[in-house]
Amino acid sequence: MMRIRILVVLICFNAGISITASAVNDTIIIRSDINYEKISADLDSLVNSWYVKTYLAEAPRFFSNDTTGIMYSDSVYKERLGRINSIIKLPYGGIIRNHIHVYTVKKRELFSAILGLKDYYFPMIEDIFDSYGIPAELKYMAVIESALNPNAVSRVGATGLWQFMYSTGRSYGLTVNSVVDERRDPVKATHAAARYMKDLYNIYNDWILVIAAYNCGPGNVNKAIRRSGNKKDYWDIYYRLPRETRGYIPGYVAAMYAVNYYELHNIRPMPLNFPVATDTIVINKDIHLTQISEVMKIPAGELRALNPQYRTGLVPGSTKPMALTLPISHLGDFIDLNDTIRGYKPDVYLANNVRVVDPAGSTYSVPDVKGKSKLTYTVKEGDNLGFISEWYRVGLSDLRYWNNIYRNTIRIGQKLLIYVDPAKADLYSKVDAMSFAEKQAMTGKNVQAGTRVSYLSDPGETDGEFITHTVRSGDTLWDIVRMYGNVTISEILSLNNISDPQKIQVGQKLKIKKKS
Repeated sequence: MMRIRILVVLICFNAGISITASAVNDTIIIRSDINYEKISADLDSLVNSWYVKTYLAEAPRFFSNDTTGIMYSDSVYKERLGRINSIIKLPYGGIIRNHIHVYTVKKRELFSAILGLKDYYFPMIEDIFDSYGIPAELKYMAVIESALNPNAVSRVGATGLWQFMYSTGRSYGLTVNSVVDERRDPVKATHAAARYMKDLYNIYNDWILVIAAYNCGPGNVNKAIRRSGNKKDYWDIYYRLPRETRGYIPGYVAAMYAVNYYELHNIRPMPLNFPVATDTIVINKDIHLTQISEVMKIPAGELRALNPQYRTGLVPGSTKPMALTLPISHLGDFIDLNDTIRGYKPDVYLANNVRVVDPAGSTYSVPDVKGKSKLTYTVKEGDNLGFISEWYRVGLSDLRYWNNIYRNTIRIGQKLLIYVDPAKADLYSKVDAMSFAEKQAMTGKNVQAGTRVSYLSDPGETDGEFITHTVRSGDTLWDIVRMYGNVTISEILSLNNISDPQKIQVGQKLKIKKKS
């Protein structure tokens, strides 16, 4: 009997999915057309935020009483979005619904941390945006850029609350070196972001295009406009934009929805113990955050959280005046104890060998390939250098050097040379033939249900309905959650009777329930 195969691929914004139907087995396979990996990774990274870690250590069962996420009909989501005052028209479709579900269902536990952080960061952002004439609602961009984490760093090096790349940050006046990284300074980075947005608005005169250009750069937006017959409406150029940017506006709309309607989804803000008020004092001499911490008995983690731009803890005020943020309740004591603080263990904290290294003047150490095995990888759709370096466990700079790549530009079909340890050459030689989901899975990323996964190293021992994970050096609970997927921090805490999520130990065995 003749078998006729019919392949139908339907991709539509309203549905937000790709549907593949085959007449051979009468099956329909539905897969998401949007990559939620960055949103999930940013939310997961909040577990390492000092205020979040401290709160969870004091109240480790915060998540345990969390109720199941509530989902509503499309008409309800659309009606609620229509009630939000916004200078930008807030559309609604299946892709936006899927993003809403990331915040309110899939990652609802960690979204509660964003709700706790927003009360600290949003007033500052609104005040700065107002001074530049930037619409206040663009503050929600910080949620999708970094999950309101000033220490967030992307796989390509974008850093801080507003995810500035090194060159863009420098061009907008931010100091970036080995001691000070002002991309992590929430106030200075927000001023820089506002200036950047204002420049983009002068180009496009359209705030939704400003949001898109902030994500992918004006060059990509201009290219999409040209390829769309010089149309300057976001939805007219939607399919000409990079894939990540196609998900950026829906992510922005979803973040705005989730922050405004979280109570209707039974989500409660995490009550983070931020200082009621802070103040900034200008420092004209070198001082170390640990000196302040030990003399004034302020937790070192809190000082670093309030001053994330000082990468080593050193405030190099002797180079140029530097800003130091303190809880306002400690400001008077700091002024009174200034000399005592500077005189506390200066040989330890203010040693002369602490040197500022500017990346612009640094030299790259060429990787030694002697004794390494050479492999070839063919670039495929959806690949980027960050992914490839993770799959082969090699440095991003090394990958660029081996293949004479400027920045991160690669093309589909390009052959990349990769040098690996000979002992692992056989394992890594299989990577080129793997599917994207399989390659992501071997680094611990989530994959779609039903995907067969080949691991380069077994992530855990399987025993019936549980997986046993042995904690390794550097593991955190959010690392483990990302490794196995479809499991929450609260489930791991409950199943293993862990009261303090910060005290897992190397060698500790953790039971993780398999998902059906």
